[in-house]
Amino acid sequence: MRRYSAPLLLLVCLLLVACQPVTVPQTALTTSEEVPTLILASHDSFNVSEEVLIQFETENNVKLELLALGDAGEAINKMILSKDAPLADLFFGVDNTFLSRALAADIFEPYASPLLEQIPDELELDAEHRLLPVDVGYVNLNADATYFAEHNLPLPQTLEDLTKPEYKSLLVVINPATSSPGLAFLLATIGHFGEAGYLDFWQALRDNDVLITNGWSDAYYDNFTVGSAGSGDRPIVVSYTTSPPADVLYASDGRTEPASVNLNLAGGVFRQIEFVGIVKGTQHTELAQKWVDFMLSETFQADLPLQMFVYPAVPETPLPEVFVDFAEQPTNAVAMDAAAIDANREIWIDAWTNVMLR
Repeated sequence: MRRYSAPLLLLVCLLLVACQPVTVPQTALTTSEEVPTLILASHDSFNVSEEVLIQFETENNVKLELLALGDAGEAINKMILSKDAPLADLFFGVDNTFLSRALAADIFEPYASPLLEQIPDELELDAEHRLLPVDVGYVNLNADATYFAEHNLPLPQTLEDLTKPEYKSLLVVINPATSSPGLAFLLATIGHFGEAGYLDFWQALRDNDVLITNGWSDAYYDNFTVGSAGSGDRPIVVSYTTSPPADVLYASDGRTEPASVNLNLAGGVFRQIEFVGIVKGTQHTELAQKWVDFMLSETFQADLPLQMFVYPAVPETPLPEVFVDFAEQPTNAVAMDAAAIDANREIWIDAWTNVMLR
């Protein structure tokens, strides 16, 4: 999934840090040379507080290394291609758009964590517990409220509004072939318009000068009028319902309310669920199980919102005030079966590409 950390420079720095092994003070671990290393592979947007990682390492006398493998689709493909010589002991970042592909590759071993009893059944999409839910996010459209007020233009109320002349050249979306939120938004439109109608909608967007980028960062930080600090010219962007609290938290002008608002249009919201799994072939099964338990614990779950700007999978987890005030969990998210996504993903993406990029 995609995620916030800070403005672009800080985001890049965090991703670079995430690619490096975690450094733990010598006093935190035993001086024994037998301390095992547990490798957690993930997509590039994984982030967690250093003190939380150190807590796990200290409690379990283990060194944890984080291995970033690219965006969600790329990272999963790398794990599948390396199944005969696994790159890591665990993998985090499979979401419900890639769930069936990951399970069909048979790269994860089952583990029914006792902490699963805290997770709503609707988030547990694998009955064999090879992939366990960790967090939930909602891909949607964000809009620059100030732009619309200054231009005396009403915020769009439906997806169809985006194809009208008054909204020409205002929208930036993300290529579903290269981006997880881009794919999620495409799936939302398919769920809304159906296979018979979604390409007509996208063709109308193309005719209305929609801008397409390859990644979320390009769309949000380079082209969105809010995220780009004034250098962008598109006041509507595909992002997340948790973008507004990030806008407040990392604003450089001291704002106490977000400049961006969630549109949550019918057919424009998709719920992403991210999972963690133990990789087959690990030599550290017990430690890997402890890490899965740790990701479902209150310590880790409470750290998620301000690290990756997603909702914890455990509903009772306390949320930071900025989340309570400005983030949203829409009730109109498009639901789509993971098996249906897996069976049609490439067909839908190819059809979209033929209409939008050729």
